[in-house]
Amino acid sequence: MKKKGLLALCLVLSAVMLSGCVSMLTMRSMMKGENPLGGMTSASISEDGESVTISREEYERYRQFDELLSLMEAADTYYYQEPDHTKMLQGASAGLLAGLGDYYTFYYTPESWKQMWEDDEGEYAGVGILISSNYATGICKISRVFKGSPAEAAGVQRGDILYRVGEDLYVVPETLQDAVDIMRGTPGTTVDVTFLRNGEEITFTMERAVINVNQTESKMLTDTIGMIAMYEFSGKSDEEFEKALDSLIAQGAQGLIIDLRDNPGGWVDAAQNIGDLFMDAGDLCYLVYRDGTEDHCYPTRDGKLEIPIVMLVNENSASASEILTAALREKAGATVVGVKTYGKGIVQAVLPVGNEGAGFQMTIAEYYTPEGATVHKTGLTPDIEIPLEEGDNGEYDFADTENDPQLKKALEAMIEKMK
Repeated sequence: MKKKGLLALCLVLSAVMLSGCVSMLTMRSMMKGENPLGGMTSASISEDGESVTISREEYERYRQFDELLSLMEAADTYYYQEPDHTKMLQGASAGLLAGLGDYYTFYYTPESWKQMWEDDEGEYAGVGILISSNYATGICKISRVFKGSPAEAAGVQRGDILYRVGEDLYVVPETLQDAVDIMRGTPGTTVDVTFLRNGEEITFTMERAVINVNQTESKMLTDTIGMIAMYEFSGKSDEEFEKALDSLIAQGAQGLIIDLRDNPGGWVDAAQNIGDLFMDAGDLCYLVYRDGTEDHCYPTRDGKLEIPIVMLVNENSASASEILTAALREKAGATVVGVKTYGKGIVQAVLPVGNEGAGFQMTIAEYYTPEGATVHKTGLTPDIEIPLEEGDNGEYDFADTENDPQLKKALEAMIEKMK
């Protein structure tokens, strides 16, 4: 397809976060040539190198950290073991960002920073599950079990609630990263993981293995209607999508169903590259910063593919999934089928910090649809609503047009659009 490689200056999820993330080079301050992390602006070193002179403003700024320095000195003096200053400072960094009270703003240790980028590449050693965390309910639910994975072999099902890892780590959104760290490890070693299914505890002993994550699946549903399911906006997911689209069109697809159910989001520029295939010149979305400034940093270009589109979404479709769905509905005439989406209408910057390989993620803006609608805490209401019946966890095979009621309705909607 045309329109490859449109790289915006603006805007991961890892598999365990609902996120819409911007890249490391995209904060407005960096675009202006400023240092987004601050730092000394006026300092001089004495000739003997023994003292540093700073401005009163900088002095007052650093005085804010007197309490932390006092605590470190207390640990140096009184703690019963030799303190690890590196771990103490990492804990302080994590606590500093936690003080913002934002679920999507947090610190990455050097280890978790490295792991995050490995996840984004789509290969890691673990058990093979995708987890959606909901801070409102405190529940971490399995949204995908990867094919050929230890989890699939053990019998883990989509819709299971991740309850406990090992003997004593009970899993809630705040402890999810710890749980993921335990489930990762050396291929061939085992880990006990407990799930809740219909109120019953089920424990599986799974042998860790190398997991290769595909972010898309595609299939022709009829002679003229193709379907692409997209599981996350990470790695090379936009390239996978475009290859799948090319293949479907080569097979005769004249209508396209895009399934974003249980897709927690990810990199917004991946959503931009996909949206650009179906949109003329305009915005995929735009950002509004704290000071009210608008940033139209997700442009699309003329030359769209003319094809009817139906979007499938559910309550776990979040962030980049909502961005793409809203844009294609407003600018490409897509029909949205399913249930109201999650409602994550904010974006995060993902940046390195310090000199030891650490990083952080921070919410920097709210996004709006091309026509100016807000999504945050409201979600997107489908054009055709079709909730699953009570007790139905949506555990259907891919492209199951016989049993999946939401997909059946999406197919009916597409047939009607193509008449």
